Amino acid sequence: MGSGMIAPILAALNQLPDPKFRMVLLKAVAMTLGVLIVLYTVVGYLVSGIDPFSLPWIGMVDPAGLLAGLAVGAMMLASVFLMIPVASLCIGFLLDDIAEAVEQKHYAHLPAATPPGLLTTIVDTVRFFAILVVANIAALAIYLLVAPLAPFIFYLVNGYLLGREYFQLVALRRLPPREASALRKSNRGRIWVMGVAMAVPLSIPVLNLIVPLIGVAAYTHLFHRLRGNVSTQAGFNTQAR
Repeated sequence: MGSGMIAPILAALNQLPDPKFRMVLLKAVAMTLGVLIVLYTVVGYLVSGIDPFSLPWIGMVDPAGLLAGLAVGAMMLASVFLMIPVASLCIGFLLDDIAEAVEQKHYAHLPAATPPGLLTTIVDTVRFFAILVVANIAALAIYLLVAPLAPFIFYLVNGYLLGREYFQLVALRRLPPREASALRKSNRGRIWVMGVAMAVPLSIPVLNLIVPLIGVAAYTHLFHRLRGNVSTQAGFNTQAR
């Protein structure tokens, strides 16, 4: 990645000690874990008809409990792939909080943003979640055909989708839809590369809990960099080049 994409990521990482940033991080982690736990519970129940977190499957003495345990284990393995849509579903509801925390620290001189309403946010978040799921299911056929290239295809596809959606949502806080789309399309290359840089660690357990927050913060910086806005924080100049 060029310096134009490294600087936004570093700026996002440097803000982790910020109390407001940490609060959003805790919300994101709690929400993501909650969704994953619900998924494990539902799958275990559908497979065996019992609570997958109950004692029978832990003791591995009940056939149904064993089946539930295997189902939960499979879900945990699948979470490597599920984490990207799950994290995106959760972070979509917190995107404005993240962008606001970044702007209050780095771009306080700018007028207040006008984020989309709650209904629009819910619709956009659920729509993007569905797109991610469908795209990854469709890509399974390609993975089977070209297994050695599967990881690269996975990261390229999800990197494109994540970058496209996150940048667009960040841009819509300050631009009309047509202008936001035009800015995204004219910079699709760097937006895609940053999306891939976010998709790779999203497949790593534990680390994937904080990556979405860092990604949205980095896209907020990238948006302002492309718009020619300058950060008020010393040591990080986001002026467009």
